[in-house]
Amino acid sequence: MSDSVSWDAGLIRRYDKAGSRYTAYPSPAHYAEGVLPADLITALQESRTAGRPLSLYVHIPFCANICYYCACTKIITKDRSRAQPYLQSLEREIRLTSRHLSPGQRVERLHVGGGTPTFLGHDDLRRLMERLRNAFTLHEDDTADYSIEIDPREADWATIGLLRELGFNRISFGVQDLDPDVQRAINRLQSPEQTQAVVDAARALAFRSVNIDLIYGLPGQTPDSFARTVTKVIEMHPDRLTLYNYAHLPDLFLPQRKISLAELPDSDSRLEICRRSFAQLLAAGYRHIGMGQFALPDDSLSNAQEIGRLARGLQGYMSGEQGDLIGLGVSAISQVGDLHCRNTGDIKLYQESLGQHRLALHRGLKCSADDRLRRVVINRLLCTYQLRYADIEQRFGIDFATYFADCQGMLGQLHRDGVIRLDVTGIEVLPAGRPLIASVCMVFDAYQHVTDRSRYAQII
Repeated sequence: MSDSVSWDAGLIRRYDKAGSRYTAYPSPAHYAEGVLPADLITALQESRTAGRPLSLYVHIPFCANICYYCACTKIITKDRSRAQPYLQSLEREIRLTSRHLSPGQRVERLHVGGGTPTFLGHDDLRRLMERLRNAFTLHEDDTADYSIEIDPREADWATIGLLRELGFNRISFGVQDLDPDVQRAINRLQSPEQTQAVVDAARALAFRSVNIDLIYGLPGQTPDSFARTVTKVIEMHPDRLTLYNYAHLPDLFLPQRKISLAELPDSDSRLEICRRSFAQLLAAGYRHIGMGQFALPDDSLSNAQEIGRLARGLQGYMSGEQGDLIGLGVSAISQVGDLHCRNTGDIKLYQESLGQHRLALHRGLKCSADDRLRRVVINRLLCTYQLRYADIEQRFGIDFATYFADCQGMLGQLHRDGVIRLDVTGIEVLPAGRPLIASVCMVFDAYQHVTDRSRYAQII
């Protein structure tokens, strides 16, 4: 293993528990009802006054086939025409949102996810990007980060070419597992050749970054079978690779009831799958960025980590700050200044709201001073594996030891166990603690005592 991360099985068993992936703090699980469209409009106007840069997230919820493991907001249909009423609502939301912003606020990041964004036909994809460009100030010089999620079964060279033409320069492919038996168990048959074809297309068309997603803990997986998948994916040479831990929550996500609990790998097997995957990726030259994200040394994530410009947001790790995030589409999340809010996940209610020219907010919260402070602490740990007390004290005008007095006992235990190094100047997460970075962050999470852990996967 690299000196950046090491694997201590005993330590991991001790601290591996259900918890947040900390793409956002506070977690959307803690959003409450009562946030109104007027609250978001006020936040957008404040963003315009401050001239803050923007990020956009667009959610396309449609899929032609169901994957049993999936926990995303989705609509399963083979009828492509069902997207049309949704796209009309999405266009109304784009207009209602953008009118409160300034043309001087450039969109530094764009991410289109789902569902399956390429469920949309080429004409619809062109129209969507045209509406976004007309409403917001997008870069035209290919310097910003514009990314899209792709199901390799729903794309070909022509589709990848269209996406590049429309301005996308980063692309993420869902693979999950290449073993046919596992694929049958999750209802996602996808050959290595299908994945290789779209990776080759992205390379030929000069996408700046190719990411592949894998999931461990799926039914039928073994350490040997998943090691073969990782080997094949490494041969595809993606710039980035993300390892996700499957969360089996059939009470929350009904399609998961198609998965037999007896077919899931047990705890020891799941940890061994993860350990071997780490070892394979590090041996192949990938760097562990954090939270299951790996990147090649010349990727922008690796560079950002080296120079201290790595950040983490709702789409994972990124180079540079997220800016104000505007979520568009059913279930999409916005983070504008101190306001965090989420659209309804009910497509009927979403379309009804936009049909009445009203934003479709469902839940949210306004961050307190304590939320802002803890968010910075958690993000520093996630992105740099260290924390200097003086930096936090100077920025927020506090005495760190006094403010976080209730955290000192747990920090001391983490220090004694070799997860972190603790001294009077700050915290350093040690190599053995880096796979457990979420556990370190939990120490500073003010919501941890009211968190329903049955809604989360294990952190490893």
